[in-house]
Amino acid sequence: MVKALFLDRDGVVNVEKNYLHKIEDFELLEGIVEVCRAYQQKEYRIIIVTNQSGIARGYYTDEDFHRLSEWMKGHFASMGVDITDIFYCPHHEEISGHCDCRKPSPGMFLDAQRRYGIDMAASVMIGDNERDITAAKRAGVGTNILLSETAEKSEADRIIRSLRELL
Repeated sequence: MVKALFLDRDGVVNVEKNYLHKIEDFELLEGIVEVCRAYQQKEYRIIIVTNQSGIARGYYTDEDFHRLSEWMKGHFASMGVDITDIFYCPHHEEISGHCDCRKPSPGMFLDAQRRYGIDMAASVMIGDNERDITAAKRAGVGTNILLSETAEKSEADRIIRSLRELL
């Protein structure tokens, strides 16, 4: 079976900016490329799982999201990192109702598992919010890491202050 490094996007892959959807506003988080390379060398697939409620809120479109995602995949590829896939939830429960994909629900993880035959117990999740960790745990992800400068406790297996701690 395949192992995956699951990553939340905003706050883990890129600097958190409210409703990021423009290429010119995209800024990589320090250490993310090196972390991805390290896991890729251990034969992990790199998969992004991201809530994108800005679509439901009408701040940007699915097309805007896909345009940025394709650019981001190319940007990572130019640095030697292959992003296997990007799963996203365009919903928000107060606007579009409940769905199974919005974290803390595990839907995006389970879709990735089905699509790529992922061994969830051997996989890793890095998120910057407790809902990332909850979703990953519900999907059976074996190792869960919370990236937070302030968190003192978490359901995660480990809290880190910087991605550099994983190198």
